[in-house]
Amino acid sequence: MSIAFVDLKRQFQALENDIRSAIDGILDHTQFIMGPELGRFEEALSDYTGVKHAIGCSSGTDALLIPLMTLGLKPGDAVFTPTFTFIATAEVISFLGATPVFVDIDPATFNLDPELLRESVEKVKMEGRLTPRAVIPVDLFGLPADYEAIQNVADEYGLFVLEDAAQSFGGVSNGRKAGSFGQAAGTSFFPAKPLGAYGDGGAIFTNDDDLAEQARSILFHGKGGHKYENVRIGINGRLDTFQAAILLVKLAAFPAELEKRQEIAERYTDGLKDHVKTPAIPEGYSSAWAYYSVLSDHRESILKGLNEAGIPTAIYYPKPLHLQKAFSQLDYRAGDFPVSESASKRIFSLPMHPYLSDEEIDFIIEQVKASV
Repeated sequence: MSIAFVDLKRQFQALENDIRSAIDGILDHTQFIMGPELGRFEEALSDYTGVKHAIGCSSGTDALLIPLMTLGLKPGDAVFTPTFTFIATAEVISFLGATPVFVDIDPATFNLDPELLRESVEKVKMEGRLTPRAVIPVDLFGLPADYEAIQNVADEYGLFVLEDAAQSFGGVSNGRKAGSFGQAAGTSFFPAKPLGAYGDGGAIFTNDDDLAEQARSILFHGKGGHKYENVRIGINGRLDTFQAAILLVKLAAFPAELEKRQEIAERYTDGLKDHVKTPAIPEGYSSAWAYYSVLSDHRESILKGLNEAGIPTAIYYPKPLHLQKAFSQLDYRAGDFPVSESASKRIFSLPMHPYLSDEEIDFIIEQVKASV
């Protein structure tokens, strides 16, 4: 049995006619940058998330970078973020000269622990070397973080909240869609994400009119009233028309795909809950199931068995950010964030996409059980 970790080919086959039609439309009008499909896609994103401004951009990384650029971060500023995430979350902080301050995660959800965030902010304030400015919670694996508790901490200390929704587009917390939390949010349309483009892409979400205006300027080289008026330093961060058109087609199919992801996750959980530690979804939340990640003290034997059976797996993330060479100047040590370090040694992800068949899911479950 041949199983894909994320099967983009099956998805394309299901949506092929609409995708080819969308691409042909662009070839007809030739507005390859800032074409009309981009505006339609942004409007559809705004409607879906319930956020006033949805701004397409070139990647999920730029979707985090650009809102931070509006803050005017500088050396000596501290931005808090979990250590158990992809490097892009902290990379943008360092890129702007600020200092990432890592925080450990909740062992049940893998998301930023709000109480540890509070402790970290207090510690930074007491030390007096850095100025707390912002926090970037990460909605890991598709599950929104605890934004009620995080916002309470942020309000107490005057922190800007930037939701990293790179993996959670489609997730819900107490009736609110991912992308609608904090002062701004960023998501990714990397091909393997729940809503994926055919290349890099991302979007910024905010209800703040001024932030939205600045973000649109920044992603177009800091332009003002026209292309050759530059009112600030910016970047080339636009979402191209082809990606917007493809994403429009995929967004129409997205709700049904989310339902299928939920069905697959439930099937995995029912079959594996007595054999590995399955994901915990708090009451009032739903995950976009970017990844179905489990914990086991027998990870190596399970991965070996799955590999021999032809089942692809992935480890997100084998080394927390505080132990990465890129952040060695911050002087963190092994043992500083025990929950994240433990998770990195035990976690692995199983195939997850809405085109998995029941036969494939059952085969994966049986192979995991046989390899424990």
